[in-house]
Parts: sequence; structure tokens; C-alpha cells
Amino acid sequence: MVESLDALEDEALMLAYAGGRADAFERLYDRHSLRIWRYLFRNTGNHALADDLGQEVWFAVVDAAPGYRVKARFSTWLFTLAHHKLVDHWRGHRKVQSLDDDSPESRRLAETLFAHSGFEPERWQGRKELARALLAALAELPAEQRAAFLLQAEGDLSVADIAAATGVPPETAKTRLRYARAKLRQALEVLA
Repeated sequence: MVESLDALEDEALMLAYAGGRADAFERLYDRHSLRIWRYLFRNTGNHALADDLGQEVWFAVVDAAPGYRVKARFSTWLFTLAHHKLVDHWRGHRKVQSLDDDSPESRRLAETLFAHSGFEPERWQGRKELARALLAALAELPAEQRAAFLLQAEGDLSVADIAAATGVPPETAKTRLRYARAKLRQALEVLA
């Protein structure tokens, strides 16, 4: 009898996928694809680039499946892959998406920052200003602080998991998070 995938933890799903169950990969993708995409998007500000990097992350999952061993939570491992893809991209170049124009891409960018918020047309301008301020504040953060903040905000990773994903001691990850939160709070206070 085939066991239900819904009840399996992520690590067991990855092992099942490594063992040949393609439906286990689909379940992992369904559980984590939006979080990975949002992490990448909020680091790059570019919809298409987040799509491309996200695709690279999932290809890396496929490539790593035969040798996968449970050493940490699957989400920690997955966000570590995403972080490494992002770092590799930054080494080459970096583009920034603007909210200043009224293009469809600009509107999608603002809407994505407030996913599942139920945009009403009359609140669009306020959301756009808040989205612009949030993106500007995130862009002003040093890359290490931004990565730590987004790994926690999008990846729901603990300080220990962030440290593992970024290759730094836990105290360094904790400090980066504290500074990132303080800088974001200060930058967004003007809107309160």
C-alpha cells in the first residue's frame, strides 16, 4: 500500500523522492516554492530573476536527491541552496526593480510584497508607498543583514538555521538579525 504523502515530514518526502517517488517532489515543491520565490524576489526585486533563480534552486534539489542525507531540517537545507544561488548571482551582477513607474511589473512587485493581503483599489496608493519604503529599507541593509532577515521572514528559519545557511556562527547570525530589524524599524517609523 502506498503511504500518504500529506502526513510525511519534508525530510521523509525528500528521501522518498530520492528513492524514486516523483510525487514526493511535487509535494515538496507545493509546500516550499512560494516561500523560496519570495525570499529570492525580496532579495533581487525582480520577478523574472526570482523565477530563474527559483528554477535553479529546484534543479539543484533534483540534482542533489540521489545523495541526499538528513543532516538538518529540509527547509534549512533548501534555503541554504537558495542563499547560495543568490550569492552566485550577486557575484555577477545585480538589478533593482523600481516602484516609481506605473507599469504592470511595478504593480506586481508592490502586490507581491503584501501577498494574501486582499488589495482593494482604494488602498493601492498607500500600499504602493509602504511597499516602496519597505523595498528601499531592505535595499539599504547590508547584504548579510538582508539575507539573515529574509531567511527568517520568508524561510521561517531559526537563528541556528540562518547561521548554518550562511556559514557564520550563531551569534553573528543573531547580531545581523538584530541590526536588520533595528534599521528596518527606524526606516519605516516615518510611515507610522
